[in-house]
Amino acid sequence: MEDEQHVRLSIQPQPDATTCGPTSLHAVYRFFGDAVPLEQVVREVPNLPTGGTLGVHLACHALARGYRASIYTYNLHMFDPTWFRPGVDLPRKLRAQAKARGKADPALVSATAAYLRYLSLGGKIWFREMGRRLLKRYLRRRIPVLTGLSATYLYRCARERNDRYDDLRGSPQGHFVVLRGYDPARRLVSVADPLRDNPTDEGHYYEVGIDRLMGAILLGIVTYDANLLVIRPGRDPGTSGEE
Repeated sequence: MEDEQHVRLSIQPQPDATTCGPTSLHAVYRFFGDAVPLEQVVREVPNLPTGGTLGVHLACHALARGYRASIYTYNLHMFDPTWFRPGVDLPRKLRAQAKARGKADPALVSATAAYLRYLSLGGKIWFREMGRRLLKRYLRRRIPVLTGLSATYLYRCARERNDRYDDLRGSPQGHFVVLRGYDPARRLVSVADPLRDNPTDEGHYYEVGIDRLMGAILLGIVTYDANLLVIRPGRDPGTSGEE
């Protein structure tokens, strides 16, 4: 992929097995000239009890630092498609869902609190058709996109158990990477991956077919991922639509 087709975004190795999210966010901060240390981002982004984090936690961190943030969600565990119809009070729906399902799903309660905070900080949530048009909207404008997806599908690797590959007893694993460009002629997306020793054997930077990438994003629903996060510098309270 030629340099003019992807942004010059560099990413550091994630410090441990569960810090792919903060490390990816840190790479986007650095792209925008924000020199916050990686150690600070890792420390400030909340962790889940089971390890790792959620895209909404990354988005809240960005909003608190003065960025704008938009989340495109495909997580049907968290959001019902009918909630994105005109006139629906999304925070009210989130609270009602947590009350109805919270005892059986503690993870949903935690995620609900994070999404309510995100909305209160001015974050936007969109439910849009996953497709090339959506990805190209940002990548062609040289805007990096942070995404939570299925590492198992992206890498075509075995499922994992206790941080080891185990095709029989393992479970699908989620991951965060940054999308930094698109080559329409070859239909390849340029990826910046915080996991240096990943199964692609190509290090931090590689290309992946856009159809395979979209499949990995949608299958992120298995691990409460399945989202795109776009952050931009600066507040713009007067803008209510998509950028």
